[in-house]
Amino acid sequence: MIAGLLASVHKKSVLFQGESQSGYRLPRGLELSVAPLTRPESWSLLCKLTRETHKLLNRVGARGAVSRIDPIFYAAMSEGIEALGHISHMAQAFGVPAERVRPHVLDEGQQGFVFRDALLLHRATLEPVLDRWLLSLGVARAPMDAPLVLKPDGSTVVVADDQGYEIGQTVLADDGAILGQLSAETWPAIITAHAASTVLTETGKPLPGRLMYQLDSGLVLSQQFRRGLVALGPGAIEQVGQAVAAGLGAQRIRQAGQSSYQRIVAVDRAPVVGRVGGTGPDLVAGFGLSGAFFAPAIARWLAGTGSPEEKEWFAARLVDRDAALSSVAEWGDPL
Repeated sequence: MIAGLLASVHKKSVLFQGESQSGYRLPRGLELSVAPLTRPESWSLLCKLTRETHKLLNRVGARGAVSRIDPIFYAAMSEGIEALGHISHMAQAFGVPAERVRPHVLDEGQQGFVFRDALLLHRATLEPVLDRWLLSLGVARAPMDAPLVLKPDGSTVVVADDQGYEIGQTVLADDGAILGQLSAETWPAIITAHAASTVLTETGKPLPGRLMYQLDSGLVLSQQFRRGLVALGPGAIEQVGQAVAAGLGAQRIRQAGQSSYQRIVAVDRAPVVGRVGGTGPDLVAGFGLSGAFFAPAIARWLAGTGSPEEKEWFAARLVDRDAALSSVAEWGDPL
């Protein structure tokens, strides 16, 4: 989405390296128009960008990749319950309906809020549409195995299909790209990599909601067709599997698939943007559940055309910020 917006709206010459893989592997994240955000400026921006992103998806022919859903955010520990109350108040203040989950829907000791009429993007449907969009815009594509020579000033030399490309500014907008292209000695102090996993199971009965996010553990549960359940969360496969089993109680579950990978997370759990030391590639990481909805603002920021509100928001979340003095910290997955 960022590549297409840079090419179409901002008239940039773009080379994109990436693959559409959602149809062939377990998901590594979800794209939801609500998130466990505690900062009012983040809710303000997200609500505006949700409307803009929805219009964009309709315009490029991705209407079928968007559905409306009522996700449930819930917690059992005191810190999570307190954060959940704050998150729900923030959401309601910016026009997002949030209601307490009815008694007896959740397990004893748990409290939750249901966020009404949120947008959920379906990656397996969306990615082919975006591929066609990029093709129509003339965006050049580099295979995943095309070698990159990343220079200290942020430029890159790429050889793809026997043709050489010189990129004036490189943007690493994917966890895998950051892990693969940024050497350990150049990593900024604000970010860290940790294990995360996805587990596909079959359950005996459906969840209370089609999508559920547990603030205490960072576990996301997504109800699939029939009895399928996808669980995503921090930790190794065994940890996520145990968290699913604990959350489903006495239900009998059967594991049908699993995947483990690394995720980039900021120490203060806020998004990360910008160049390390003011030079090198631009990093885009840590946007969490609602990352795709920030794409229009990210493209404007990269192109230098953002609104005053957007410029202020991104300036506070630069990659060189001091985590100990962070004024933008968010609620996030435990490490």
